[in-house]
Amino acid sequence: QVQLVESGGGLVQAGGSLSLSCAASGFSFSTSNMGWYRQAPGKRRELVASINRSGTPYYAGSAKGRFTISRDNAKNTIALQTDNVKPEDTAIYYCTSFDHWGQGTQVTVSS
Repeated sequence: QVQLVESGGGLVQAGGSLSLSCAASGFSFSTSNMGWYRQAPGKRRELVASINRSGTPYYAGSAKGRFTISRDNAKNTIALQTDNVKPEDTAIYYCTSFDHWGQGTQVTVSS
């Protein structure tokens, strides 16, 4: 059974740090491309960043220069991190293997 479980969301102050983690199980993690999406209230779900099985990252426009995606194939986890979170980063963040999705974790940034 495929499971993607996000953690690390919550209330963060603007300008602060945010670290999200996703624990994956039930599929061949090391050979899978992985990603983070987010969905803000009233908006469509959008890609934040992805990382291929070789560890090469890709960042969507809004995430470039602020977010870092990483993976640990030994632990079957991916992470998303920023040291400069903004109010517009408020959203539900989803971990995905592009075949399956996690339940999401809420991130709220206060100004």
